[in-house]
Amino acid sequence: MKTNYLNTFIKKTSIVALALASFTAVAQDEETTETKKFNLTGSVDAYFRANLTSINNKNVSPKTSFANQDGFALGMANTIFSYDGEKAGFVADLVFGPRGADAVFNSAGSANIVNQLYAYWNASESVTLTIGNFNTYLGYEVISPTGNFNYSTSYMFSNGPFSHTGLKADFAIDDNWSVMAAIMNATDFTDFNPNGKYTGGLQIGYSDDGGSAYLNFLYGRQSTKVTTDAIFDPTIGAITSVGGETNYVINSEDTFQVDLTTGWDLTEDFYFGFNGTYNDTDGEGFYGAAIYPQYSFSETFSLGLRTEYYAVTSGEDNVDDVSTVASTLTASVALGNLTLKPELRFDTMSEDTGVFVDQDGESTDSLASFVLGAVYAF
Repeated sequence: MKTNYLNTFIKKTSIVALALASFTAVAQDEETTETKKFNLTGSVDAYFRANLTSINNKNVSPKTSFANQDGFALGMANTIFSYDGEKAGFVADLVFGPRGADAVFNSAGSANIVNQLYAYWNASESVTLTIGNFNTYLGYEVISPTGNFNYSTSYMFSNGPFSHTGLKADFAIDDNWSVMAAIMNATDFTDFNPNGKYTGGLQIGYSDDGGSAYLNFLYGRQSTKVTTDAIFDPTIGAITSVGGETNYVINSEDTFQVDLTTGWDLTEDFYFGFNGTYNDTDGEGFYGAAIYPQYSFSETFSLGLRTEYYAVTSGEDNVDDVSTVASTLTASVALGNLTLKPELRFDTMSEDTGVFVDQDGESTDSLASFVLGAVYAF
C-alpha cells in the first residue's frame, strides 16, 4: 500500500513540476520582468560511514541525527516548491528517505513527508507574517545537508528543536537589525497540538556584509511522543525505543532555551562560526558550545572543523553531568552541482556509559569514525 501511494505521489509531483516549469517559461516570455514566480529547488544525498576504532555495527555510532548508519547508506531526496508573489507566497518542502523520516519524527500519517509547509504575507516593507510548519530558528545547523558545511551533525543540533508549527512575525528594524516573535505548538509537533499548550519564540538578529549574529529564545510547555515500551537514555537525553501504543507525555514544567548563533568572514578566505545553547526543564536538559572555523583554498576545495562540547543534565543531586567532546574535520570538494564531503570524526565521553565499544566489543569512552557524504543540489 505504501509503495503504491508513493508511486502515485511521485507521478503526480512530476506532472505538477512539469506544469510549473511550463507556466514559468510562458510567463517569462509574456512579462518584461525576469523574476520567477514559481521555483523548484532541492537536493539528493547519500553517504558511506565506517568506524575506525570500533566494530561496524549500527548500534555503535555518534548519538547524533542522520549519517549514523554503517556502510553505504541513504540520506534523503528533498524537493522544495515555492511561489513568491508581490505580497504573499508559500513554501512546500517535501522529504523522502531516512534523513527525511528522522527529521519529521513527530509527524503522523501522510504528513510524514512534509519538512516545511507554510504561507506568508508581506504586510509591509518591514513586516512579514508566516503561518504553518517551518524549520527551527535555533542553532547553527539545519536539516538539509546543503545548508551545513559538515555532513554529520552536532549534538546540540540533534537534541535541539527541528521544526515548529505556528504563527511568526518578522520585523526588519533597519538594514542591520531584525526581530522575530512566534507562538507555536510544542516543539517538533508539526501536525497538531498534543497538549493544548503553546510555546513562545523570540529572535533578535544583526547582520551586515561581514556576517551575522542571532540571539534566540524558546519558552513553553513541551510534550514527548512515547510508546508503551519506550526507554529514555540519559546519556543522550532522548527516547530510544520504538513500537507499542503511542502516548503523549506533557512536561510538568515549562522548557526554557537560549541559543546564540553567529558567523563572520574574518578574511576573504577564512570564516569563523560559533553556536552556544542552554536548555532547561526543571533542572533537566542540556547545554553546549561549538566553533566552526572554515578555510577556502580555492573555489572548489575548502576545509572546515567543528569542535563541540555538549553536556546532559539529569536534574538529580550528586549526579554529575555526562559530557561529550566531538571534533569533526570535513573537506568540501565541489564538482559542479555535486559536492563530496569526506570527514574524520572523534567523539569522547566524560565517562564510560556503554555507548561506544572498541574493536573487541568492550565498552569504551571514545569513538573515531569516517564519513564520505555526497550531496547534489539543484
